[in-house]
Amino acid sequence: MNNRLLAGASFVAVAAAGLWWTFQTEPASTAPAADEAGSALAEVLLPETLSANAQIGENIYLSQCADCHGVDSVGRAGIAPPLVHIIYEPSHHGDEAFQRAAALGVQQHHWSFGNMPAVEGLTRGDVAMVVDYIRELQQANGIN
Repeated sequence: MNNRLLAGASFVAVAAAGLWWTFQTEPASTAPAADEAGSALAEVLLPETLSANAQIGENIYLSQCADCHGVDSVGRAGIAPPLVHIIYEPSHHGDEAFQRAAALGVQQHHWSFGNMPAVEGLTRGDVAMVVDYIRELQQANGIN
């Protein structure tokens, strides 16, 4: 009888601990929130200053990328992900990944926004400047 009581008490304790843990941790999802279409998906802290290359990259980004990825790379619900996100840290998506995405497009793989088309009219130099801008935004937000 005592063994059943002990087993039952152990089960209840483990279940309670599991429930507590579930509600204490953040979900590890990369799916965007179900926000209003086009709304920002991230909050981005802006650096106090940008390097000269990043300033040029910001201008290119605003004319070529912001319609989908949002001003300051905050992403847009239902359209495109934020680029200031841990998924795009340099060790996971290096600079060449951005070059290839702009030149060739990219198949959906981390998010559920669909495939990204190639961006017409950008040179490798243009994309390098955009990457400098994104990397400086990432650094200002603790993504290195």
